[in-house]
Amino acid sequence: MILSIVLSVFSGISFLFYGVASFRSRRMKSEFERWGYLKHRFTIGTFQILGGLGLLLGLFLPVLLLISSLSLMLMMLVAILVRVGIKDELIKMLPATFYAIINGVILYITILNNF
Repeated sequence: MILSIVLSVFSGISFLFYGVASFRSRRMKSEFERWGYLKHRFTIGTFQILGGLGLLLGLFLPVLLLISSLSLMLMMLVAILVRVGIKDELIKMLPATFYAIINGVILYITILNNF
């Protein structure tokens, strides 16, 4: 249970940060352009913010934790596929892989403990 809390807070805050950065950061804008998703930057950033909030609020509402961790895990799996598609270096795929695993663990623990 403590592992789930720590991972949820870490991932939730991270996704809030990256979601806001999607709106404001020039570096993130150039990354979205490189990935071929510049037109979707605000939508993806919004989903990252909602997912991050969902992880944090999900500590009090398990169904929200389930939905948020599943959604963010799937988002990161798609991010990995995008990076494979543009032939990114392995090192650049590690953050998406890391967050896919973290959210997969949160999802697994949430299902075990609540459903």
